[in-house]
Amino acid sequence: MLVQTPPFRADHVGSLLRNASVKAARHRFFDEHATGREELTEVEDEAIRDAVKLQEDVGLPVATDGEIRRSFWHYDFMQDLTGFEFVQREVTTGIHFKGANTKPIFPTITGPLDFPEDHPMLDHYRFLASTTKVMPKISIPGPSCCHFRVAKSDIGWKPYSDDVELLFSDLAKTYKKAVDAFYQAGCRYLQMDDIFFAYLCDPKIRAEKKAEGLDPDWLIDQYAKMMHDAIADRPADMVIGMHMCRGNFKSTWVAEGAYDPAADAVFNKTGVDIYFMEYDTDRAGGLQPLKLLPKGKKRVLPGFITTKTGELETIDDLRRKFDEAAKYADLDQMGIAPQCGFSSTEEGNSITVDDQKRKLELVVKTAEAIWGSV
Repeated sequence: MLVQTPPFRADHVGSLLRNASVKAARHRFFDEHATGREELTEVEDEAIRDAVKLQEDVGLPVATDGEIRRSFWHYDFMQDLTGFEFVQREVTTGIHFKGANTKPIFPTITGPLDFPEDHPMLDHYRFLASTTKVMPKISIPGPSCCHFRVAKSDIGWKPYSDDVELLFSDLAKTYKKAVDAFYQAGCRYLQMDDIFFAYLCDPKIRAEKKAEGLDPDWLIDQYAKMMHDAIADRPADMVIGMHMCRGNFKSTWVAEGAYDPAADAVFNKTGVDIYFMEYDTDRAGGLQPLKLLPKGKKRVLPGFITTKTGELETIDDLRRKFDEAAKYADLDQMGIAPQCGFSSTEEGNSITVDDQKRKLELVVKTAEAIWGSV
């Protein structure tokens, strides 16, 4: 079977609902300390095989591991970077969402940052690639996450606390090593979840950053530069995607606001090939920022299909939304994907497994209806 190469018309952000076996095995291993890592890995492996089969069966040209080995979409990657240490604190909540809160786990920086040669997600990718007949894709948090998600008081290494631009520079170098390591592991389609470009479009979050002494527009440009510097030297046959949303935890959210403050930096300063953009509610604003997508090979996948509820969109409604989007960018430079993952954390969104399947099937059917292929 010939494996298609990205960009695709039909794609998805990455995470999938964890089944009961995975949740039970993780509880036995992490909470009860009643089993070994080998048993947990066996359960995860089987669940990933099932997740890959689901993606292949619905007709997607790409498969992820569903992030099934992770607790969080971002922290599991970050905690295995050199220089990071995660701590659990005696507080009741972690990250605040609209109506829900994550576990009280916090990232801290304790030394100079680096990407280790034995980072576990390299093996996660290798296992995924061994299980699928379509293009394997792994998603990792973008470099901005390693700044935005760390409180200023938790930057415990003085050179970084004294000089944020040194932190940004070292983050870019760390991610450059990560990109190379994934390429050497065989990865040709790497996605960076860099959601904080969208967060920095929210007026309340912009005000919070100003209160911290950081200009949000300067921060957007710095985040774009980190991404650019991390991926600029990638081989020509490696495709980089970037996902942006406004929070996704148990079907709740954090931020709101149109992409306008970040659109130019996102489209013209990052060097990214494919953009996954949340567009399932009015919180994302209008489609006008798409006019800044440069003509050429770049592709944007507006997330008109939500993963937060099981209500199924119609192809006719999606067609109308793409007609509107085509007023601002070339329809030939678009594709379709859900607005976010189905399970950005192990808890998952408030939808069923059948809902998830129908949503992925709709992605494929919409791509075929609008572009004639996936």
